[in-house]
Amino acid sequence: ESRAANASNKEINIQWYIPPLAKPSIYTETKVLLLYAYNTKPVKISNIKTFSSMSIFSGHLWIPLARIISLREKLSNLKQQVEMLMQNSKSLSSASESISFLEQSETLKIISSKNPKMNVEKVHLDEKTEEMAKRCLSEVKALLSVVPALSLPLTEIPFDVTLQSIASLEDMFDPANGYIITEERLFNWIISLFH
Repeated sequence: ESRAANASNKEINIQWYIPPLAKPSIYTETKVLLLYAYNTKPVKISNIKTFSSMSIFSGHLWIPLARIISLREKLSNLKQQVEMLMQNSKSLSSASESISFLEQSETLKIISSKNPKMNVEKVHLDEKTEEMAKRCLSEVKALLSVVPALSLPLTEIPFDVTLQSIASLEDMFDPANGYIITEERLFNWIISLFH
């Protein structure tokens, strides 16, 4: 059974296509094609000829390459800021004696069981980082919205900011690679932009 034929949870699969032969004129900017597919319910495809589902959707968007590169850089900066906040938070909590060793080890078990490489704890943002996040997410919204002209800047962050969620967005906007998003609140927000 191939990964392409099965999705045990809701997920968005992102692929980028950079047309090698399409050379833009000096008057137009280089655009890349974002291909996406997502399922809203678990899917198992055993025969592609007879398969039909009301829970699978796909589409594409042409996006200016310069805007993707700029957004990815901003998301990278935001991820570094979130990492610093987490580091400061950890150093403050380790200095504090109010958290017991048992509670810390239980928290670490929960985090490592979900994703050993990335922290999924909600990060409490300071004012500067929150504004930075709103600007980045507003740009994501503008790029992915079907009608970008109607895309207003965000006044609040539509999902919990974790190191994992920001890293997922950064990886999603890497035109050299594809990416799969499974985090529920991030998933829900992104598919709402595709409609």
